[in-house]
Amino acid sequence: MTFPPVAILDVLDRAAADFTFPMLDNGYVYLAAIRLSLHRSATDWALVFERFGYSPRAGIPSLDVQTFASRLHRSDRAHDAFESVYPIDGGDWIDHDDGELVATGPRSLLLRGQPRPVPTAADYAAAGVELIDPERPHVFELCRCVAAACRDDVLAAEAERRAHVPPACTQLLVLDDWHHPNLVAGDKPSASPTFQQLAAVLHTGDVALYRPAAPGNTHWRHWPDGGSL
Repeated sequence: MTFPPVAILDVLDRAAADFTFPMLDNGYVYLAAIRLSLHRSATDWALVFERFGYSPRAGIPSLDVQTFASRLHRSDRAHDAFESVYPIDGGDWIDHDDGELVATGPRSLLLRGQPRPVPTAADYAAAGVELIDPERPHVFELCRCVAAACRDDVLAAEAERRAHVPPACTQLLVLDDWHHPNLVAGDKPSASPTFQQLAAVLHTGDVALYRPAAPGNTHWRHWPDGGSL
């Protein structure tokens, strides 16, 4: 089976039209960390996005794992699958009266089942997270601080990443930063040089075809409208 770049990009464009392709300035989600991996076999391809952040509507931090593929493993959908994982517990570190704030006083949270102190003012400063209110950190600010210190723990474990990737696929490339299209501005994945190159990598298996010219823009600082609704 062949999968030319145009067919791969068509899957991504249709996902963008359906609002399922990752939108980094999603007004309902404060972005904290993101990663992208490419997987390929002789017969299949897959792209996996891992996006960790906070949605006030969900109430606790979440990791969204989105898979786009020629065909999906363990899914009845055609080309895209979505799973949510919760690497940080929803314990008493969240303020009881205002769920968007971190509770006051010394507290701890569970990160992948392991206790970790709630960040201090020094931790936020070291992570480059400027607090809206230095006296009352927001949950999304905590997520960004924890992601800076424990990136691998808030993003997907291998089994989570490969949940819907065809088993015969091998991992070709992992990106922590890339130039992502601005979907709100009408950009399409197929018009993005980044995803044109990534489609070529998936088509050929040659990672040298990914030669980014534009600087990466996936850090949350580049998407200030995320979580603003």
